[in-house]
Amino acid sequence: MAVVRWTDEMLDELSSSVSEMRESIGELREGISEVKDSVDGLRITVQALLQVAAQHQRDMEDVKEQQAEIKQKQAEIQQRQAESDERFNVLLEEVRYLIRGNDNNN
Repeated sequence: MAVVRWTDEMLDELSSSVSEMRESIGELREGISEVKDSVDGLRITVQALLQVAAQHQRDMEDVKEQQAEIKQKQAEIQQRQAESDERFNVLLEEVRYLIRGNDNNN
């Protein structure tokens, strides 16, 4: 088994490599920190968007309920209008009948 002796040059290279690795690890940590911050920002944004979407959904449900009420009221108005038209036509026929009766008596 051969014994390898470390030379000053080899130690300097090792030291340099370790320093570079430390710098790389520091940069990696900064990158990870920035990614975490971005993820946190995205999480907050997503939560806000979900709240807006939920509010929009509730608003749409309210609008649908209001539309159903309006349709119901329109149907009721049309029914009353049809009944009023029918009563008017009956009265009109009675007036015509009375007019014809007066014309025949004269």
